[in-house]
Amino acid sequence: MKTNNFPHKKSIALLLDPDKAKGETLRELLNIANDCKTDYIFTGGSLTFNGIDNLIDEIRHLSSIPIVLFPGNLLQLTLNADIILLLSLISGRNPELLIGNHVVAAPHLKDVREKLVSVGYILINCGNTTSVEYISQTEAIPSDKPEIAVATAIAGEMLGLRMIYLEGGSGAVNPVPINLIEAVRQNVSVPLVVGGGIRTKNDVKEIFNAGADLIVLGNSCEKNPELLKEACRIRDKFRK
Repeated sequence: MKTNNFPHKKSIALLLDPDKAKGETLRELLNIANDCKTDYIFTGGSLTFNGIDNLIDEIRHLSSIPIVLFPGNLLQLTLNADIILLLSLISGRNPELLIGNHVVAAPHLKDVREKLVSVGYILINCGNTTSVEYISQTEAIPSDKPEIAVATAIAGEMLGLRMIYLEGGSGAVNPVPINLIEAVRQNVSVPLVVGGGIRTKNDVKEIFNAGADLIVLGNSCEKNPELLKEACRIRDKFRK
């Protein structure tokens, strides 16, 4: 799969955590994802400390949807995904997550550069301290400070990052604010991804309207699989 076409239009991704996506639950979610033509399956998570290859193998057995590695730590590194997100946590100041882990991973990834997408990963405080904040030992950008998020996103694009990811975090009370998404969209030209705290079809519609190119759904789909269907129906309307 050519990463320069990722994502090439309004898209929906289902995020699967290797610690949770197992057995019948995994099969049911993937059946729904197949039926509604979900664009991507993301694999990974901030609290996942297990290898990820077994999950990728099972996904491939059950689905032909492209698999995107969304690594929360170096233990999740694998070459078996179709696309590998090289995440730089540019909203924080933890040097390991800005460049340190990348140096460790580089020799392992140097022969699959065609799969890599460099991403400016920006945490937004959406109502509580999330797992990714705790694990990354960084503070999120306040949701009422869109100017900081905009400046951070612009810096990421200027540094050559190919995508900006606005993350509310797993278990976020609220999704990333619409005015913040709009402000970032108006100031960067690279694809914009939004995830975390998205629980309703109205959230999906508003986030697409605000300028997101790709919406990532995770915990909400485990609790309410119908949300994935509704999100894909909304996506299809935006594509017309």
